[in-house]
Amino acid sequence: MSNDALYRWVGGAFAALDYCDPGEYRVEAMDSFLVTHGRIFARELHESRFFEAARQRGNDLDGFAALDLEAFWDAALALVPADGNWFPRLELQSKDGAAHLVFRHRPAPELARSAVLATLGRPDPRKAPGIKGPDVDALLSARTRARRLGADDAVILTSDGFIVDGTTSALVWWRGDILCAPPLAEDAREFERVDSVTARSLFAMAAALGVETHRERATPADLDGAEVWALGAVHGIRIVTSWVGGPKLAESPGRLGLWRHRREALHKPIGGTGT
Repeated sequence: MSNDALYRWVGGAFAALDYCDPGEYRVEAMDSFLVTHGRIFARELHESRFFEAARQRGNDLDGFAALDLEAFWDAALALVPADGNWFPRLELQSKDGAAHLVFRHRPAPELARSAVLATLGRPDPRKAPGIKGPDVDALLSARTRARRLGADDAVILTSDGFIVDGTTSALVWWRGDILCAPPLAEDAREFERVDSVTARSLFAMAAALGVETHRERATPADLDGAEVWALGAVHGIRIVTSWVGGPKLAESPGRLGLWRHRREALHKPIGGTGT
């Protein structure tokens, strides 16, 4: 298997793909995660998120009911090498109303400890904000525009200017020793976003450790002097060192390293289960 390859799930097995026109296919649901030397963080959460999204998007697609999502998932993870850093992506795609399962075997990008943000200077590009996959092209395009400004990710705001999410990362911040994040979608629909596995796990760790947490509406300006983290499957927890045209940010010595270590301790063998 090459370092960067594409496979379709056909008849309970993978067949190598070489798209002539990838644009013919639409990503309906997807999930991706870091596998480092055969270990993965929160496998079960990634798995359940993908299954739920696939069922939401796939129920009206021809052939979806006959697809074995669990067999596809297990077979895809079995293809990931035990050595090195990898960033596999599993997808439910559609073409002409029919469902297809696709696996992208990819090396992980260079891992980073820090990130730079920029506010998305245009309306929210998402059409299915609660599902990972359908908006991937629009979000990557927004991130590309942010990179032209020297940022790593763009920040999506509500129509009233409150922080919702990053285009490829979830955002949290610290008010002293209180871990904060935007409101949950079930409490305020304008904050609908993909359920971040890293963010969910971070709040679970905080609860287990007795760390106070808080959900709040915050504009970028409200974060002046706060410590901000960008969360994601590949980089884990990154400190936001600057915000282009935005607030001045802080960093509490030692806190990032401690929480990155705590998250690393929860990685499990890819053949086992995560928490």
